Amino acid sequence: MGFRELIDSWRRIIRLATKPNKIEYMTSLKISLLGLTLVGSIAFIVRFIFISFIFPQQLYGG
Repeated sequence: MGFRELIDSWRRIIRLATKPNKIEYMTSLKISLLGLTLVGSIAFIVRFIFISFIFPQQLYGG
């Protein structure tokens, strides 16, 4: 894909793009926040398990 074709494809995308309405925006926001919460929760659980069972001395400052 040449530079000219890349610019033309960007123009086509911008021409077809529309601003989302309130319902689409809120749905997208809810899905994004749900994903962020899910990933954060999994990371917290993994870290808690890791510290509790692998390095328990760090919990007590030792």
